[in-house]
Amino acid sequence: MHNGVIDNARASRTRVLVADDKGDILTSLQIMLKGAGYEVERAVSPQAVLDAVKNRDIDIVLMDLNYARGSTSGQEGLDLLLRVQEMDSSLPIVVMTAWSSVDLAVEAMRRGARDFVEKPWNNERLLSILHTQVVLSQALKRASQVEQANQLLNLQAQGAFIAASKAMQPVLQAVSRVGPSQANVLVTGENGTGKGLVARMLHGASSRAGKDMITVNVGGLPDGVLESEMFGHVKGAFTDAKSDRVGRFEVADGGTLFLDEVANMSPNAQARLLRAIETGEFEPVGSSRTLRADVRIISATNADLAKEIAEGRFRRDLLYRLNTIEIHIPPLRDRREDIPLLAAHFLCMHSQRYRKRILEFDGAALQVMLDYPWPGNVRELDHVTERAVLMACESAIRPSDLGLRPDDGETRQLESMSIEEIERLLIGKALRRFGGNVSQAAKALGLSRSAMYRRIEKHQL
Repeated sequence: MHNGVIDNARASRTRVLVADDKGDILTSLQIMLKGAGYEVERAVSPQAVLDAVKNRDIDIVLMDLNYARGSTSGQEGLDLLLRVQEMDSSLPIVVMTAWSSVDLAVEAMRRGARDFVEKPWNNERLLSILHTQVVLSQALKRASQVEQANQLLNLQAQGAFIAASKAMQPVLQAVSRVGPSQANVLVTGENGTGKGLVARMLHGASSRAGKDMITVNVGGLPDGVLESEMFGHVKGAFTDAKSDRVGRFEVADGGTLFLDEVANMSPNAQARLLRAIETGEFEPVGSSRTLRADVRIISATNADLAKEIAEGRFRRDLLYRLNTIEIHIPPLRDRREDIPLLAAHFLCMHSQRYRKRILEFDGAALQVMLDYPWPGNVRELDHVTERAVLMACESAIRPSDLGLRPDDGETRQLESMSIEEIERLLIGKALRRFGGNVSQAAKALGLSRSAMYRRIEKHQL
């Protein structure tokens, strides 16, 4: 930019909303700003300003403070400032008025204006102010984006949680927002999707990260053992209680308690857990002494808890305590873009572990993995990659090294797959069958060549 005039290429992405109730002023500003390379939106009332900010991508607002006929107080504009700030606190606003005063300028700045211009304006000064505020706003947004990206990268690094696909972005965003809080979180998803990793990410993002995260697989313990495991016991409480034992609730004091397979708890254990969550109090088995612990609960399940409640196997009030926030992890078949990244990560990890120089998956092996339905999700992908590293005789993993039999997975998963997933599966199989020949694959499926190409593009095959 030179003397307030901004590069046309850059300005094509910079949209200024000009608001004034006088058409001649709007026209003058529009001509001047377009000549400087800006895109211009016009508004003649406070409501039009709000509509534009809500419905269009605005980079900066240049607005008058008076709109009603005969008004000179600037109150309409000051009120509008607050409403725009409520909608988008990062949007830079420059105000202007013919009845300027120091007090009104100070009040406008206090309510969120970035700068103040007096009518009649000086073109060079106005352009300089707009440019400065646009550049500053862009810098602040970039800094915020970098900070958020770094937070997500740090969270992912804590558990090697690889999630670049669109389907996984809500999970990462939820972890970023909820992790620093004290809220209890319920993590749901099929077996092998990474619920434990999400729990560790939540713990690592919290103020409790300096303390331990204690894990209890509540679904794998009998009722009596579970109560002792959770709340501890005193010597002589039962036959094998040779000495006092500290429970996981007490050990997790100040930290996080991760309850895996929480849907499998017995009704009695659910009742005791509910009380401990509600009050922070519990008694070791065989003791009348009440203990207290400050614990954040993160729980996980692959069950449909609504169904479990309807059939009387899970307490509704306990669910309300556990799922202040619920984070659902999609299955691997719904996040196929992550398969190459996850496979590469596991390949590197297992190659180092077994001291084998295996550099990559060949194209055919990668296609087999992309087409496979992965009923065991990320956990299965990890195990398949480990097997492939052990079996591979060359520097690249081939389909035979994977040991996958797609038909087995397809048979198990077909009933749970959507029509789109089945379509993708069939198209992938047809392409492999005919060695990538689109015309032959389309003919076998009863599709035209153009329809086949549309589906290949749709499914990113």
